[in-house]
Amino acid sequence: MFKLIIETAVRHRWLVVFMAALIAAVGLFQLGKLPIDAVPDITNRQVQINTVAPALTPEQIERQVTYPLETALAGIPGLTTTRSLSRNGFSQVTAIFTDATDIYFARQQVAERMREASEDLPDGASPMLSPVTTGLGEVLMWTVDFTTFDPAKLAKPGEAGWQAGEVYRTPEGNLLRTPEERATYLRTVQDWIIAPQMRSSPGLAGVDTVGGYVKEYGVHPDSARLAAHGLGLADLVTALQRSNVQAGAGFVQRAGEGLVVRADGLALTTDDLAQAPVATRNGVVVRVADVADVDLSRAPRLGAASRNGHEAVLGTALMIAGGNSRTVAQAAAARLEQVNKSLPADIVAAPVLDRSVLVNSTIKTVARNLTEGALLVVVVLFLLLGNLRAATITALVIPLSFLFAVIGMNRFGISGNLMSLGALDFGILVDGAVIVVESTLLMLGQRRAELGRALTAMERLRVAADSAMKMARPAAFGQLIILLVFAPILTLEGVEGKTFHPMAATFMLALIGAFIFSFTFVPAMAALLVREPKVKDGDAHAHDGEHETKLIRVLRARIEPVVRKAVAHPRTVLAGAVMMVVVGIGSFSLLGREFMPTLDEGNVAMQALRVPSTSLEQSLAMQLALEKAIAKQPEVETVFSRTGTAEAAIDPMPTNISDSVIVLKPRKDWPDPKLAKDALVARFEKLAGQQLGNSFEFSQPIELRFNELISG
Repeated sequence: MFKLIIETAVRHRWLVVFMAALIAAVGLFQLGKLPIDAVPDITNRQVQINTVAPALTPEQIERQVTYPLETALAGIPGLTTTRSLSRNGFSQVTAIFTDATDIYFARQQVAERMREASEDLPDGASPMLSPVTTGLGEVLMWTVDFTTFDPAKLAKPGEAGWQAGEVYRTPEGNLLRTPEERATYLRTVQDWIIAPQMRSSPGLAGVDTVGGYVKEYGVHPDSARLAAHGLGLADLVTALQRSNVQAGAGFVQRAGEGLVVRADGLALTTDDLAQAPVATRNGVVVRVADVADVDLSRAPRLGAASRNGHEAVLGTALMIAGGNSRTVAQAAAARLEQVNKSLPADIVAAPVLDRSVLVNSTIKTVARNLTEGALLVVVVLFLLLGNLRAATITALVIPLSFLFAVIGMNRFGISGNLMSLGALDFGILVDGAVIVVESTLLMLGQRRAELGRALTAMERLRVAADSAMKMARPAAFGQLIILLVFAPILTLEGVEGKTFHPMAATFMLALIGAFIFSFTFVPAMAALLVREPKVKDGDAHAHDGEHETKLIRVLRARIEPVVRKAVAHPRTVLAGAVMMVVVGIGSFSLLGREFMPTLDEGNVAMQALRVPSTSLEQSLAMQLALEKAIAKQPEVETVFSRTGTAEAAIDPMPTNISDSVIVLKPRKDWPDPKLAKDALVARFEKLAGQQLGNSFEFSQPIELRFNELISG
């Protein structure tokens, strides 16, 4: 088989070169479509059901919401396990499927079971599916906040913006005087202006929001006034429901026109609710305002957000599962910049964490390492082969094999990340090509020595084919052994499989490409470009046509005596080898171990934990004090946090836990640019330790999520 392939490649050498160029072109095209991320996503196939029922205790949530939903999922094809949590007013059920299960099929099955079970849930409990995203899907985060109040830059009276006395006037004319009112308005801006526009950004599964307050109308009954009118709380609730409806009554025809008939009773303002009738007493209408106080209020919340020591609203763009985090984050950032133009005066949505920055930095590092490795291989090849054309042909296998692997990565859904691209070893990839090219140079020199003249074109073609066929078996066996070494990695499952499959698959794809090119492209190019080496007079191997570079001759002179001594004393060499193995095993047992190499993300993540019974407001107050202390550090650009559970509940934290991200300035802007990051984190930890009632864990944003995914 190898004989046929090699002879065909040499005979149709220009066609082989064209096909190689075509593969390179397709690979470059596929490279632009390759999903790029910093690390592999280890999230399993899961579907989450979130239910909010503020009136229920954890025991009631478990018994009336979580248990019915979780048991309803039993028997779904591909379902491996379910897990759940029940907190005060919140339930989450997570259904985990096999990796072979299509995520959209799984969501459809869960939605059908959820719809059936929802009929038996308490009133007001409406279960919803989480967005189609993963644990590492948070590609862009931004805070919605007011600009800093400046008495010298106030808005004109009657216009939206900051007014005198640190009062904010909304475009609707409302005056926001308290921090709670301003936080409520920021949440309204996020929910009704920013989020709808951000959802149209390509590649997003949804937009998550945490912080601020959801605006609602509050009706505060007065029991004394209710009793004075002979009314109860049920009468007030019924009146509110009856006065906040709308209904249609078809249409009537008049003078050839169809006029729609409808009754619109929706309450649009607090006055509409206040004037709603409750009952009639002695011919006098008793209205809601007569028995209760009506005002703008705030819904109970499960989470809060803050930045630099004050409360804000945090928005997060959630990438759809399997998306390209780099392009999705860049598109979301561009859309957010457009959205800012439509925001009310003195309100800004500022990005605080952009995944594309980290991905670009990671890819830049990987690309630099790959380039330096490739150049090093080329230099070594030239020094050892002593033939620029031969070294160039061998080096061309590197980009061709890489582009071949890129095509396969796109085909099998493998993202380009630190694990997959960082696994490429160019020295191993060119091993087969080096053997073929070296054999070609050797046989060309031998053939020239036999004939005593320069070879003709047909003679070079014959030698190129014969040398490749001669080396086909050892080269093939060598690369096959390497493939077999990596094959067991593909059998890993779970977190280990998702972590190391990309590495093994990418390397095997590149090695397969190198194997193909070694016996097609390399012989064809050798037949076209490589000439027999000219043996200099006085060369020790001139009689057999063998060509050696100066470097090889120097190395041979140094190594050959050592080899002869080793052959002469085999037992001594064996004893030394055994001793080295023993020392190596002992040294290995003393090495530290970690699941995967640590990626320096540039920023620091800080998780603060408090007593489990801590309320959200108390936890937020403690977090604000902590942020103020951290934000004063000269290396810190900004600090933002989320406390409790966000709207999408991708990471449903209790109210006593806060996740913070400390965004650092560029190292050149630090007072001491040479300061080690570990030393800086140690200073943060010491500073945070001065805040009573907290315990802390420092890591990095993606690393923190990665550890949470591993632990489940």
